[in-house]
Amino acid sequence: MDNDYFVHESSYVDEPCKIGKGTKIWHFCHIMSDCIIGQDCNIGQNVVISPKVTLGRNVKIQNNVSVYSGVKAEDNVFIGPSCVFTNVINPRSHVSRKNEYKETILREGCSLGANSTIVCGHTIGKYALVGAGSVVTKDVPDYAIVVGNPARIIGYVCNCGEKIVFNNGKAVCKSCGKKYIINKSIVEEALQCQ
Repeated sequence: MDNDYFVHESSYVDEPCKIGKGTKIWHFCHIMSDCIIGQDCNIGQNVVISPKVTLGRNVKIQNNVSVYSGVKAEDNVFIGPSCVFTNVINPRSHVSRKNEYKETILREGCSLGANSTIVCGHTIGKYALVGAGSVVTKDVPDYAIVVGNPARIIGYVCNCGEKIVFNNGKAVCKSCGKKYIINKSIVEEALQCQ
């Protein structure tokens, strides 16, 4: 492990782990073995990161989150306070299912709202936004805004986090000017809207 990151004295980091430069791990956290945490991450108070979790660069995890084995977060992911992950779809105290952990992928730039629940085995698309308190039970497309239980698409969002509205399959963000196209519910950033 490098020593160019910060770990609060009340927290534990098990060996072996890889933690990137500039990362901060705050009060009462436990980083378990074989985790990979990228550069410039911020791990809030009372966070547990289970074995073999991978976090990309600049991942922000707010207070009171348990990130279970099977979760992989790409760069610039935001995980809101008290967000919940699962890693088994049919847990039983008396049945060991460690060989059945499902993978949950958080694509680049997505944001998970406070108290949202992400049922394992799904992918949250890049720059997608999961509303506070939502329960994700299926994949979330890139740039989608989802809310509710179960979470449903209510719109789309720009890389910068502002809502975008499509007109004839095209949208321009009013905040940053990025351009997007939508085709059969698939949103992509466009070089230009014609």
